[in-house]
Amino acid sequence: MDREEKRQGLESPLIPISQEPRKRLNKDEIFTEVKKQLLLAGPLVSVNLLLYCLQVISVMFVGHLGELALSGASMATSFASVTGFSFLTGMSCALDTFCGQSYGAKQYRMLGIHMQRAMFVLLLASIPLACIWFNTGHILAFLGQDPEISAEAGLYARFMIPSIFAYGILQCHVRFLQTQNNVVPMMLSTGITTLLHILICWILVFKSGLGNKGAALANATSYWINVLLLALYVGISPSCKETWTGLSKEAFHDVPKFISLAIPSALMVCLETWSFEMMVLLSGLLPNPILETSVLSISLNTCGMFYMIPLGLSGATSVRVSNELGASRPQAARFVVCVAIFLVATEGILVATIMILGRKVWGYCYSREERVVKYVAEMLVLIAASHLLDGIQSVLSGTARGCGWQKIGAFVNLGAYYLVGIPSAILLAFVYHIGGKGLWMGIIVALFVQALFLLIVTLCTNWDKEAKRATDRVHGSMIPTRSFTINLNFKKRSIWNQISSEH
Repeated sequence: MDREEKRQGLESPLIPISQEPRKRLNKDEIFTEVKKQLLLAGPLVSVNLLLYCLQVISVMFVGHLGELALSGASMATSFASVTGFSFLTGMSCALDTFCGQSYGAKQYRMLGIHMQRAMFVLLLASIPLACIWFNTGHILAFLGQDPEISAEAGLYARFMIPSIFAYGILQCHVRFLQTQNNVVPMMLSTGITTLLHILICWILVFKSGLGNKGAALANATSYWINVLLLALYVGISPSCKETWTGLSKEAFHDVPKFISLAIPSALMVCLETWSFEMMVLLSGLLPNPILETSVLSISLNTCGMFYMIPLGLSGATSVRVSNELGASRPQAARFVVCVAIFLVATEGILVATIMILGRKVWGYCYSREERVVKYVAEMLVLIAASHLLDGIQSVLSGTARGCGWQKIGAFVNLGAYYLVGIPSAILLAFVYHIGGKGLWMGIIVALFVQALFLLIVTLCTNWDKEAKRATDRVHGSMIPTRSFTINLNFKKRSIWNQISSEH
């Protein structure tokens, strides 16, 4: 081998990116991809819905203790979601990128390292969040809420503090397993936990004498049971033998790198969640606030329940995109996004049609008052439109997480909701006097802007470059060492050649 060949060999990339050929897809490939996404999304929908039900079940038990206990528990649950659960959920979404791409690149051991690192960071983040929860009553009173309800909510939130530490660890396990396409165990463990939660609530609320405090402790107990079940599965299951190799000091390395993606992930989730909660607060300022707040709460509850379907598809999209990019198959990742958008658009049209057809009877599930039922029927038309847009943006957000675009997603959400959506909602509700429907129209505007910008980013994506970035992210820690060794050897050979020529 002459000197030129050696030089070319040294300059060649250490980790080659496969040039995936572009080819026409047949029906079998499309059907296979649809099947993969649905098999992932189905259990994820169940997991999300069951986790959502834990809080609902607790509030239902508290509802039998009286109006004050119910108001306090509802307010504390909403406050906890805004200040804690949504933030931890968002931070854990960084694992969609790290674990998903590592799994696609067959760097299986790194999944366990990433999960341990995430648990360490999320547990640290839970400490200041727990301090906020401890002072929930004072914060709510400072914000002008009813003193009696604030005190009750503050007491409920204090007994919920153990649940925040469990929730962070739980989300890390969920992301760890779902990025391996191993979702059935999560569905089973969450199902078992939900069934046990009913029994635990009954014992702690009615039999122990703890009242609403018992419901808060029931939440914490159930979350820890779910964590224990998943941790046992990860520790003993043969399917996790390669991805979980035990505790490692490597988890404490590259913590800033994880945080740099986890914070934008958290903002991406929180900015969206906070805007919906803000609609409830704004509804209290409208004429006839009791009616407006009640109907908007029903609308949010309905929207949140049906959103579990596109949320499952969003998780499936994130997993599939990150896996394909990690495996250096950029065109396959692009194809995943196309299939996911088709699936979620189909689901959105079907659900929207069902909402519109059943709008006149849906309100009876929540109230017997005719004016409430009629108002809910009017709102359901808007909710149907928002559900379709929400589904499309959720899949595009899943694409963003799979690619590692969380910073872009955070800026898009900031602009869509706080520069366009909420100002539009205020304008329509208070200036044009459209009321609660005006607030929801503002949400629709925000969802449209969010979906549009994420779609533009996705359409303008160079998927080959994304695959290269994924490879650099997965193997980044290996490149400097190998490059240094090669450069050092090259210098040694150069010096030896120089000495030889002189002598």
